[in-house]
Amino acid sequence: QGMFVNFKNTVDAFHPKLPFGMAQIGKAFRNEIAPRDFLFRVREFEQMEIEYFVRKEDWEKYFEYWRGEMLDWMEEIGINMNKVHEVEIGDGERAHYSQRTIDFEFEFPFGQKELFGLAYRTDFDLKNHKLEYIDEDAGDKITPHVIEPSLGIGRTVLAILLSVYSEDEKGGEVRSFLKFKPNIAPVICAVSPLLKNKPELVEYANTRVFAPLKAEFGRVIWDDNGNIGKRYRRQDEIGTPFCVVVDFDTLTDNTVTVRDRDTGEQERIKVENLKKYIKDKI
Repeated sequence: QGMFVNFKNTVDAFHPKLPFGMAQIGKAFRNEIAPRDFLFRVREFEQMEIEYFVRKEDWEKYFEYWRGEMLDWMEEIGINMNKVHEVEIGDGERAHYSQRTIDFEFEFPFGQKELFGLAYRTDFDLKNHKLEYIDEDAGDKITPHVIEPSLGIGRTVLAILLSVYSEDEKGGEVRSFLKFKPNIAPVICAVSPLLKNKPELVEYANTRVFAPLKAEFGRVIWDDNGNIGKRYRRQDEIGTPFCVVVDFDTLTDNTVTVRDRDTGEQERIKVENLKKYIKDKI
């Protein structure tokens, strides 16, 4: 209820025009007698919510708007949309304040469970807090109605991991890897000198490749441990989309090898084109 309690402060400070939204992220607590199903029946969890304030006559339009936004966001962060199902919550099953609720459910290994929720809360909350909004266009006081997207963080991360976990065969061995979309991969690329005992390769890789990429993207790591094949597998396991290797050819032609995580294919890229290459992929 924090956002409803702060409704007057927000309106007085920002004078927003309807429709407008407030968002929060934080701890939620639940009185679970028997915690079970991994992340699904826990007493403490992280939750994200948006309260979107609209005029009563516009609620259906904005309900559909947020439905589309949630579906687009799921796809953007890499959730397998073939495993996502929309479930309309019927009369008698919805919360008492809700006039319409959709649950977005995901096919987890232990069954199809709720991932996100979208509810039309009517004006229940603001009325109970005796809060109003001065509609300058209409010239009177109204009580806005609310559309509420609600998203669990733990469930989101779990759904992403289940969506991106992949296996294939490389070099006669089964390879397991995380097929993160590059825009959300925890590590965008790894930079390696072909041999860590060759100072000229290490120096070039560190100053000409790693440092500029690290400054540009942040999510870039240095990896010179073990042979190059082991480095590739290690990066595959954490879902790094690109591995950049500085070899002896680099010292003469200023090109590096960029290996694609999903295909295993490698191509030579000019060092000065690396940032653009990675940006285009993201």
